[in-house]
Amino acid sequence: MGALASIGTLLVGLCALTVVALLLRAMPRVSFVLWGIVLFFVPVWIGANAGTFWAAITVVTILAIVACGGSVRLSPVDGIVAAFVLLVVVEFALRAMSLSAMVIAVAEWVVPYVWGRLVLARLQARFVTRSIAILTTLAAVLALVEFAVGVNVFVLLPAQGPSFEVWGTLQGRGGFVRVEGAFGHSIALGASLAMGAAFVVAVQWRSWVKVMALGLIAGATVLTFSRIGLTTLLLAVALSVLTLPLISRATRIAVAAAGIVAAAIVVPFLGVVFLDAGEEAGGSASYRSGLLDLLPLIQPLGAAPNLDGAVIGGQYLGFYAGSVDNALLVVALRAGWVPAILLVAAIVAAIVPLFRRGGATPANIAVAAQIPSLFTVAFITQYGMFFWFLVGLAVASELARHAAGDEAVTAGPLGLDARGQVRRANDAHISAVRIQ
Repeated sequence: MGALASIGTLLVGLCALTVVALLLRAMPRVSFVLWGIVLFFVPVWIGANAGTFWAAITVVTILAIVACGGSVRLSPVDGIVAAFVLLVVVEFALRAMSLSAMVIAVAEWVVPYVWGRLVLARLQARFVTRSIAILTTLAAVLALVEFAVGVNVFVLLPAQGPSFEVWGTLQGRGGFVRVEGAFGHSIALGASLAMGAAFVVAVQWRSWVKVMALGLIAGATVLTFSRIGLTTLLLAVALSVLTLPLISRATRIAVAAAGIVAAAIVVPFLGVVFLDAGEEAGGSASYRSGLLDLLPLIQPLGAAPNLDGAVIGGQYLGFYAGSVDNALLVVALRAGWVPAILLVAAIVAAIVPLFRRGGATPANIAVAAQIPSLFTVAFITQYGMFFWFLVGLAVASELARHAAGDEAVTAGPLGLDARGQVRRANDAHISAVRIQ
């Protein structure tokens, strides 16, 4: 009876999800906003058990793919990601990779990438940019409130998933409790705010509104007391101001001036905090540099040997078994050098258009700005899903730009109607960065 009850519950749940997916397909904007709300404001330990634990963000991402999926033009990057999926599935079948590692690779990296690739099939880039900018700003405001009142409401939510034990504990630095919002870790929040900042610069808001929003984001990032969060925020804003097309001179000057003033205020404060943190901050940096000792353990294909009790050259490496704060190294340890190189190739391909004239978009800027974080933090909580969604969105935006250019060449001599069609096709790229 217990088994029958479980099967019945599963069937009811699948039927309910099917109905929800059909409803969301008729409302693609609602689908994206719902996904964004869950990404920014629902911790990974909130979800449901159905054979295994399904985090809410994973379920909503799959629903969004079903709801907003459409025909898309394929890219070589899609082939790289497909090859990665094939390798990890084969490795799991050959027992060279664990089930949990394969599920994480597919559900937390590949599925968000697919969602990013599909989102522009039914939504304008302008709407996507505006939504991410608003959600990022709201997340920053909640982080500031969290610091002011000294309470993180998200850790008070029911601990439904096993990951609560890992991510439900708040951290301190220099006598302060670091803010982390719904992201379960201060570094994940800081890096995610940094990615969202590129969309704030790109969105069609007045210059003073952008400066205010960036100020809120910068303030929240400071209160994460995350050096990588601050570094990637600076990179994202600088790259946005320098490379996004059609940014007004007033916006560039206002953002630059506000950044200088903010730095004059923030740098002395952070210097005191990190000085008070003393050995804790220094030990964190030393730990990350020591991760290079794990390189000899990595296999070309398949997972590295268990780190528990691992010793190389007389040096004990078992203390890295619980955590490896290096995203690319984690991929290599779990799946091998070859799959890791494939993911690196996908990331590089997504950001290459940034260095071409007119090729900058908020998505590829956000991904490019996160390069330093890939060597200092793993793809933890929602941060990893947000990152891979933006990789997919960067690829989709570049394809839309090429499609608009091809149509412009074909339709050039056809007159006003053809040019109007070109403008509509070009909207997927230009609307993400057009500034009033």
